[in-house]
Amino acid sequence: MKRLFLIVLDSCGIGQMPDAGQFGDRNVNTLRSCAGSGILHIPNLEKLGIGNLDGVDYLKKEEHPTGAVARLAEASMGKDTTIGHWEIAGLVSPSPLPTYPNGFPEEVLAPFRQATGRGVLANAPWSGTAVIEKYGRQHMETGDLIVYTSADSVFQIAAHEEIVPPEQLYAYCRAARKILQGKHGVGRVIARPFVGEEGHFTRTSNRHDFSLEPPGTTLPDALCAQGKDSIGVGKIHDIFAGRGMTEYVYTRGNEDGFAKTIAYADRDFSGLCFVNLVDFDMLYGHRRNISGYAEALNRFDAWLPELLAKLGPEDAVMITADHGCDPAYTATTDHTREYVPLIVTGPGIRPVNLGTRSSFADIAATAAELLGIRLETPGKSFAKEIL
Repeated sequence: MKRLFLIVLDSCGIGQMPDAGQFGDRNVNTLRSCAGSGILHIPNLEKLGIGNLDGVDYLKKEEHPTGAVARLAEASMGKDTTIGHWEIAGLVSPSPLPTYPNGFPEEVLAPFRQATGRGVLANAPWSGTAVIEKYGRQHMETGDLIVYTSADSVFQIAAHEEIVPPEQLYAYCRAARKILQGKHGVGRVIARPFVGEEGHFTRTSNRHDFSLEPPGTTLPDALCAQGKDSIGVGKIHDIFAGRGMTEYVYTRGNEDGFAKTIAYADRDFSGLCFVNLVDFDMLYGHRRNISGYAEALNRFDAWLPELLAKLGPEDAVMITADHGCDPAYTATTDHTREYVPLIVTGPGIRPVNLGTRSSFADIAATAAELLGIRLETPGKSFAKEIL
């Protein structure tokens, strides 16, 4: 195979895993919640076979699907973006990354204050929109940085762009990333710039993630090492700490991601185009906006034929997710521990239902075999079953 487009619908889970209770989740199902909105309309995904997936009894079944499908369990001990993408790329994380339900300890905050010359506000788990409403005015008056976390392994820094320009905020994040290593090695340090006035603060698209380096060889690493193209679209470059990319481009939301993916589909390359579409998670999942999530899925579904029309005889598309973020789950505003879908389509792909598989890493194993490269991974390839 020449070109593979691997698209992550960030947070589009399809039902809770058996161990969801260990992660604080009960009766969660991101896609089911969207289906229950009454506005979900995804005929192209249904034609590919998304309704035929194990456990998906809330979408139309397709008698003659055009894609190969599977339900994937997460083998890693997490439900966050970093661990989810690492597993998609071939690395299983048996231990969870550190989280801070009571805020960060002084052994983290003291060197951070020293490195930035600024104080710290909040220091607790917060909703990103709520924390800037609570502390935005104080931040603007004092210049202190709003530092917060969530149920995920993240150290987030919010600052008003007029008080701390984005490039300065990125420098503060790099300083935090150097501090947050070892036992405090959180998955991501995230810059969260915002603008506006009290009562009307809004986050901007200048978010930037500073990830922990993957602890082993990933699919992108192997592609680069073996002379293939490895292209990142969206926050893929950040999730892998800049490793394993021959080329990358950031996006300003799903629509921009669609456009930039099409631009790569119009180009001649040999290897992987790895795409993250972040709006599902950032704008709708965490904000518990069911109709917004469903409408975003509708828009992806309507766009998908444009990409499929660009595929050559040696090309394929894989569509998956990295975790759940059920917009109907009100116990928290955090990610949810769920199975994820996998849909594979292209001129040379045989429609087959692969059932439920034990790891997202099966994607990496299969992609490596399809693209003709070597990759050591616990994942199991299903390439022969779909060709």
